[in-house]
Amino acid sequence: MAWNLGAEDWAERGDLAVGRRAGVALALILPNEERLSITQVLRAIERARPQAVLPHRRSPRPSDVAAVILRPPSSLSTSVVEYMEWRGFSLDPVTKSVVRRTIELSAHVQTISALAKNLYMSRRALGRRFLNRGLPATSHWLHIARILRAAIKLQNSDASLFQVACSLGYTDGFSLSNQMNRLCGVRPTDTRSMVGWEWLFESWLAREVALGAVPRKIFDARPSIAPDPSATSDTEEPSRAAMSL
Repeated sequence: MAWNLGAEDWAERGDLAVGRRAGVALALILPNEERLSITQVLRAIERARPQAVLPHRRSPRPSDVAAVILRPPSSLSTSVVEYMEWRGFSLDPVTKSVVRRTIELSAHVQTISALAKNLYMSRRALGRRFLNRGLPATSHWLHIARILRAAIKLQNSDASLFQVACSLGYTDGFSLSNQMNRLCGVRPTDTRSMVGWEWLFESWLAREVALGAVPRKIFDARPSIAPDPSATSDTEEPSRAAMSL
């Protein structure tokens, strides 16, 4: 989704951008200098929490918007925490720090014991912190972080699935594919045609709701592009058009 602050009806489009479905990435397009004040622009950014901000252009092309959203975030861990807060998770400062560090450490840590050691916590204390706050299990955080990195690499390079998988510590592409399908219900090859990583994170959250790890009230707080975990009808499935630009 793109919100062009330079358009005549930019204010009317605000509610649509701010209230967009969870999993839909947003690009905000800046107006020219005379149209809006800096305060108005900053307020729009604060309300909408866009994944990307583009300079002013009269008629932005969808390909330009997609290219910006596709860029790897400068900090995946910070982006995920900010997305969770926008999504409705109420995270205290310590838990935000733990989630952020878990995602950062997942780049080279693959076991809960090693993660707990790096966080200066016991395995039990770490597990309780996630469990008591309605968050997925520790091991699932390690897995989803690697899966998000895989999706970002697949979208931003021509590397093969095998090359991407091995760069992230998987034995082969088959292992990565199985892990992604188990946690998110999609295959790595599907990610190349998608934009951003938020839709994949939503698919993971839907699976975690079905497992009882994430409270349904959080998942239902904001409409999601991911299918309702309890739905069985084909009409409940998200369309590719809704998940891509």
